[in-house]
Amino acid sequence: MSTLYTTHPSPLGELLLAGPEPGVLASVTVPGQKGGARVLPDWRRDDAAFAGVVRQFDAYFAGELKEFDVPLAVRGSEFRRRVWSALERIPLGATVTYGELTAMAGLGPRAVRAVGGAVGANPLTVVRPCHRVIGANGTLTGYAGGLERKRWLLTHEGVF
Repeated sequence: MSTLYTTHPSPLGELLLAGPEPGVLASVTVPGQKGGARVLPDWRRDDAAFAGVVRQFDAYFAGELKEFDVPLAVRGSEFRRRVWSALERIPLGATVTYGELTAMAGLGPRAVRAVGGAVGANPLTVVRPCHRVIGANGTLTGYAGGLERKRWLLTHEGVF
């Protein structure tokens, strides 16, 4: 079965939503995202397949949704899945440092660089809130969608 996809306008730009079956999300990509998904020739556009996901995004951007409830198609190494699971526990309106995220994932401090790599490889931007991870000194660092989007998301969530 080919990957299903749709696009949806947002304050971050046109979102590309994709997944293996209706309502199941494998990736969310913003324009120009480093390592982001791209529509491939065998993908099939199906706007109805992601109608529920689109409603959640609209509610999130309207300030009405605090947590996404979307079935996810999780693909990645055991290490990445562990880090991504920790990402999903960062509540709206909060931030953690890469070191804190490393500890949340049950990993030792030497793993912090690898954790940063797993955060950067997150295919589900916004839904899996990698934008809530900041540098040890409180600075905004590393966001595949661009630091201006990271700042926008954190401002939208009330961090700034």
